[in-house]
Amino acid sequence: FCVFQLVSTESNRYSLDHISSLFSSQETLIDFALTSAEIWALWHNEESQTVVRYINFEQNVAGQWNQVFVQPLPEEEVTVRQDQDPRETYLEYLFMPGRFTNAAIQKALQIFSQGTERHMDLTWDELKKEVTLAVENEFQSSVTEYECSLEEFWQLQVEFWSKFYACCLQYQEALSRPLALHLNPYTNMVCLLKKGSLSFLVPCPLVDHLYLLSNEHLLTEDDAAIFDDLEMSRDVVCLVQCLRLIGDSISMEMAFLMEMACFRLQPPEKAAEQILEDLIANDTENVMEDIHSKLQEIRNPIHAIGVLIREMDYETEADMEKAHHLNMRMNLTQLYGSGTAVNVVCWGVCKIATIRFLICRDLLILQQLLLRLGDPMVLGGGQLFQSQQDLLHRTSPLLLSYYLIRWASQCLASDVPVDTLESNLQHLSVLELADTTAVTPHKLVSGPQTIVELFFQEVARKHIISRLFLQPNTSLAETSLNWPHLVTAIVADFLPLLWPSNPGFLFPECLMGSCQYTQLQEYIRLLQPWCHVNMGSCCFVMGRCYLVMGEGHKALDCFCKAASEVGREEFLDRLIQPEEGEMISTPRLQYYDKVLRLLDMVGLPELVIQLASLAIMESSDDWRSQATLRTCIFKHHLDLGHNSEAYVALTQNPDPSRQLDCLRQLVVVLCERSQLQDLVEFPYVNLQNEVVGIIESPARAVDLMTHNYYELLYAFHIYRHNYRKAGTVMFEYGMRLGREVRTLRGLQKQGNCFLAAINCLRLIRPEYAWIVQPASGAVYERPGASPKRSHDGECTAVPTARQIEILELEDLERECVLARIRLTLVQHDLSTAAVAGNATPEETVALLVRAGLFDTAITLCQTFKLPLTPVFEGLAFKYV
Repeated sequence: FCVFQLVSTESNRYSLDHISSLFSSQETLIDFALTSAEIWALWHNEESQTVVRYINFEQNVAGQWNQVFVQPLPEEEVTVRQDQDPRETYLEYLFMPGRFTNAAIQKALQIFSQGTERHMDLTWDELKKEVTLAVENEFQSSVTEYECSLEEFWQLQVEFWSKFYACCLQYQEALSRPLALHLNPYTNMVCLLKKGSLSFLVPCPLVDHLYLLSNEHLLTEDDAAIFDDLEMSRDVVCLVQCLRLIGDSISMEMAFLMEMACFRLQPPEKAAEQILEDLIANDTENVMEDIHSKLQEIRNPIHAIGVLIREMDYETEADMEKAHHLNMRMNLTQLYGSGTAVNVVCWGVCKIATIRFLICRDLLILQQLLLRLGDPMVLGGGQLFQSQQDLLHRTSPLLLSYYLIRWASQCLASDVPVDTLESNLQHLSVLELADTTAVTPHKLVSGPQTIVELFFQEVARKHIISRLFLQPNTSLAETSLNWPHLVTAIVADFLPLLWPSNPGFLFPECLMGSCQYTQLQEYIRLLQPWCHVNMGSCCFVMGRCYLVMGEGHKALDCFCKAASEVGREEFLDRLIQPEEGEMISTPRLQYYDKVLRLLDMVGLPELVIQLASLAIMESSDDWRSQATLRTCIFKHHLDLGHNSEAYVALTQNPDPSRQLDCLRQLVVVLCERSQLQDLVEFPYVNLQNEVVGIIESPARAVDLMTHNYYELLYAFHIYRHNYRKAGTVMFEYGMRLGREVRTLRGLQKQGNCFLAAINCLRLIRPEYAWIVQPASGAVYERPGASPKRSHDGECTAVPTARQIEILELEDLERECVLARIRLTLVQHDLSTAAVAGNATPEETVALLVRAGLFDTAITLCQTFKLPLTPVFEGLAFKYV
């Protein structure tokens, strides 16, 4: 390439000034693009592989092209172990995000199924089902023998799945072939235009760049461009060369050892030690000697390893969640919000995590080698202990962090039904976390969405953009649309939000808010054994997962474990922010209150009782919280039908007003359920008068013939041997029956009531055998009651003052005789029922004479000492 600049002379003529001449390798040039300082070029090499390089023609005196690491094609073959299911292995490999495009798999499916159907616009899950069906059908139609061994069956499955995989690989290669290079001069964005897609070139971080460079490029790398300290730069380059030697020597089986150690939560150091032993045992090319000699060139290996670790560590003390609100210009609210931008950023994070996992793996193996060598010349004498205790313990969590981020970047998000989202939103509103995220289900045609993409799109992007553009003195505000700077800054801000050991908890919270419960459970499983940050928050969200999946007791255990971290973790602190006007209690009690509300909404009263009982033990000094929790326990015991436990909770309530409310609820519910024996037999220590008042209120307000509140009061007093009150209740019942229920059945019940009242007084010593009765009508006039009316609808007069009347046993016996005679009268003549029930003795005598019941009339007159004149007059009149 020869670069010239067009310049004008004084005589208004133009000439070309030579800027630079650049030489490139002997490959086929496909396309190139020019900026004011750089040349970007696209080649195909002899093996038809894509090669992209760029060079700064103004500053690069040596003519060294910079290598661009393009996405390689998938592996030509998939290794299936004997203990693996071929179908599951191939499906997992084919549908791993970022590996094959939807179009490539659809075209392969079209060819494989011999063009019988067209598979267009299928979602990722639908395409997966179609692929499985097509391969299985082809497999079954080709198997002619009905019986075959398991090994033969496994081999046939591998054969057909590898055939389909080869077809996919062929189309993926065709669609991935670059056609042109596009460079946007305004944003410096560089893209590769391919036959079936578009690829964006993203700046590579320094550590990844060094690790990916080939040896010849690594040797010519400018040390001054790495670190200001040239000696440290040379040490780091030599260290990376050692890591490359280790990485190139690791077989697939050795790599699998580390993968499984991370998955099975085993110490990575042990796996690194095992891999090192395998490397030494199979070292046919003297790689260990090469590494040892390269280590000799490192001036300070311990320091170099520490520098490399610091470059890869995203742990921060500051809380990345505390960003400004995104109330900025409208164009910024949508910046990097498209599906393509989300995919580019998250795929960049995935690539970084993948590469750095390998770097950390090789670094662990190298540290194990250093320990095994124990060479003072290499380790610097007393630094062996530091290497073992410090660097190993720093590298291992680093490796596990990148393993977790890589896993999350490849883990697919689940499609969630609308009703599940709505239910989840209700639960989050109880926790006051409803503004976490708002996810709407949508059909994914071009490819699946990973949980990292979901997190970036719904939550992280707003935090990152607001941090970058709303902070003062930021250089990005001046070059806001520069692609290399902006995408690098976004990825650099995104990784701390995903970093497991940072105080922020946005990522798991987003998964919980988006109903990604299975993914969240696996995330916490991979995280908990080694990460000791946000342990309480992890327990809480795990409890939410168990709750949704119907494992309530496991959920309760998790919620209880999380309680110990309340006040120490930001996420749990947000749960306990009191509402306006809400009573302030201890943080842990506020936490319990939120969890109790959640369990109540889900409908798990037994768990509510368990948690409330636990909370009571921690609220011994707070009587208000005690009252609230006792009320909660009472309510749920009552709902479950645990009457005795509900009564105990009621009696233990320290708040008299709440205790009375609970007592009223207990009486009403037990009456509604007809569980009257429990209601009567509870002891009601210091609460008997309240119970009587609660029962009297409906007794005097409802229909006497359809409810039995008076009989309940009678049983209540009889059970406590309070016979006078029992007699009073039955006498009042009988009097009201006569006044309000003027029917044959009413008179029958009235007689029984008077008999019961007499029996009660006969059980008392004679000097105490009396009851108090208010004057006529006064018993029934009470606050809030509807006015009593006469038979013609007019309101009856209310007495101005109460007159107390003492009724003894003889008075009750006379009333009983009167009631029995009224009943006889009505049985003889039903037409008298309307007037007989409340008739005075004199009126009753007149009714008896009219009905011809002269003997009964005489008995009544003798009982009440009335004159017999009306009886004889009636008798004489009858015979005139």
